[in-house]
Amino acid sequence: MVGAELLAPEPAAVLAVSGDLFPRGVSQYLVGGVLIGLGTAVIYFGTGITAGASTFLESTLSYVSSVERFNQGTYVRSRDWRVVFTLGIVAGAAAYTLAVGNTAWTTDVQWWRLFGGGVLVGVGTRVGKGCTSGHGVCGVGSLSDASLVNVATFLALAVGTAQLVQALGVSP
Repeated sequence: MVGAELLAPEPAAVLAVSGDLFPRGVSQYLVGGVLIGLGTAVIYFGTGITAGASTFLESTLSYVSSVERFNQGTYVRSRDWRVVFTLGIVAGAAAYTLAVGNTAWTTDVQWWRLFGGGVLVGVGTRVGKGCTSGHGVCGVGSLSDASLVNVATFLALAVGTAQLVQALGVSP
């Protein structure tokens, strides 16, 4: 029984750690996760298409670009509802802000670092054959081998990069 006591943390210790990690509570994350799961399930069961943000962007670009990659049949046929879905994400964030009040998020990170990070993420979505939301939410949920490997890679590289940046003393 001593081994079991060592493995099971006390409830007070769990609450203290979760309070440190989530000082504003976990309810908004729980609600967000349920809504994301519901949204991806509705899209999958309604269309048979796995939802992922990079695919939404590519299908939207088919409206304004003549690049063959963006004008594939699957993108052109599904772009209307994908645009509505993407606008819904933006409208949902706006509605939340209006309902809750001024919850603007700011950062001290310079614009060029944000831009460079965005470019690297864009390249990564192509190399990884999808974005973190597509692999993490939909791919892992469907037990895709490729998505499980990609998500493990994302996490390992993110943790490693954070540790390296901290060790180098880089600040925003």
